[in-house]
Amino acid sequence: MRLLQTLADLSDWRRGQAGRPLHFVPTMGSLHGGHQQLLRRASLAVQGSRPAVLLSVFVNPLQFGPAEDFARYPRDLAADAALGAAAGADALFAPSVAELFPAGESELTGVVPPAGLRRSLCGPGRPGHFEGVATVVCRLLALVRPDRLLLGEKDWQQLTILRRVVADLALPVVVQGCATVREADGLACSSRHRYLSTAERGQAAALPAALGAALALWRGGTGSAAALTATVTGELEAAGLGVEYVQLVHPSTLAPVSGAAGISLLAAAVRCGSTRLIDHIFLMNRPPIVAIDGPAGAGKSTVTRAFARRLGLLYLDTGAMYRALTWWVLHRGVDPADADAIAPLLADLDLRLESDAAGEQRVRVNGHEVSEAIRGPEVTAQVSTVAAHACVRAALTRQQQAMGRRGGLVAEGRDIGTAVFPEADCKVFLTATVAERARRRAADLAQRGFAVPALAELEAQIAERDHRDSSRAEAPLRQADDAVELVTDGLAIDAVIQRLVDLFRERVPEDAWRGPSPLDETTTP
Repeated sequence: MRLLQTLADLSDWRRGQAGRPLHFVPTMGSLHGGHQQLLRRASLAVQGSRPAVLLSVFVNPLQFGPAEDFARYPRDLAADAALGAAAGADALFAPSVAELFPAGESELTGVVPPAGLRRSLCGPGRPGHFEGVATVVCRLLALVRPDRLLLGEKDWQQLTILRRVVADLALPVVVQGCATVREADGLACSSRHRYLSTAERGQAAALPAALGAALALWRGGTGSAAALTATVTGELEAAGLGVEYVQLVHPSTLAPVSGAAGISLLAAAVRCGSTRLIDHIFLMNRPPIVAIDGPAGAGKSTVTRAFARRLGLLYLDTGAMYRALTWWVLHRGVDPADADAIAPLLADLDLRLESDAAGEQRVRVNGHEVSEAIRGPEVTAQVSTVAAHACVRAALTRQQQAMGRRGGLVAEGRDIGTAVFPEADCKVFLTATVAERARRRAADLAQRGFAVPALAELEAQIAERDHRDSSRAEAPLRQADDAVELVTDGLAIDAVIQRLVDLFRERVPEDAWRGPSPLDETTTP
């Protein structure tokens, strides 16, 4: 591992990494298992290519208050270098204050995060702290210019603020949060554990235990903020810890909430002797639901299936349900435009989505295996007409909502985020230009052995279908107000899936929902 101590060193090293993704893990040193986990995650291959991984160690004077522990903060660069190299870092950037702030700290242009994100949790007790964090991280990002910035979810308020700063300043970097790593007694890894005496270390374990007690209370049906915070406070005080705060907040806005609903963050800060410790848990009333909407031919089925598998969620292909019903309508010789004739077919509809031995979805309708047939041009030409009927939307929406009652699924279609699962935790409007969708449709038809019309004809068909879907009276195709648009033109499938994962993790932390992971070193309190 190469040691970089000047801006010239950094610039020279970066030139040698040309063509590789660059992942960055900024720290203040005194590395522990949590930092090593970040580095191992940073080292994971991106679309088959291992990224360059840069670790930085800089004890940032801007984020320490006058009475805080800047002078005694543990510093051991040799030990940090050894731990960083063992975890996969390619280089360690360890600049001096003078190197990073050549004009002096007082002359540095500061970054001030939104006030709303600093009004709760650590903000009131540490004035200027998050301004100092945001300023130094923006300075480092400008110098390093990474593709991905990896931060621990343990410092949730810091992660939330930096995500917002990156978004507001349109910085070209993806911010990735990684689950909290805990020690054997449940205590979240922290550099400040080195301050604790043996007796204090045993005392500090009461912090995750108190949060665990609140979690048990919540699982028993108690959701009020007053009851949950009182339980944690009582447990902490009984252990002799000095309570700085215990709060229940919304995880994205960090605003206090009166009760746990959806996903909530229960966080605490304590003093154990002279050492300040923080920790949190997430309260989530059901496994997450992801709604992916968009027009026909945007590639939703392909990426949604792989995305669901990667996150350990069930895949609900609502488009296949409408296609299967359309196939049944045509099979029975019923006019797709005649709602009154279709309605009786819904009464005894037996529509099943199943997975075969290879994990591929199979579709059956009233005993007929129709997985391939529903993708043919005849069904494609009529599915919008059938799906527009109120009786059809109502029947299939009820069935989909029943499937999603337990959560833990990814659903894709035309109205998932607006009509079927308006309470979804993550909503994405996945789309592509008409020209791109026509090109994909032609390739799909050719692969399936069907005749391929001219691209101009396909573009006209797709544009007409978009018009029908978006102008129908019942559940028209539109982007939900809280959905993120993702245009897939020019993106490989793996890149689209990774973007979906990043969007999901902005809303559903790993500490709340792990899913399958190649690096599973965390426990929950």
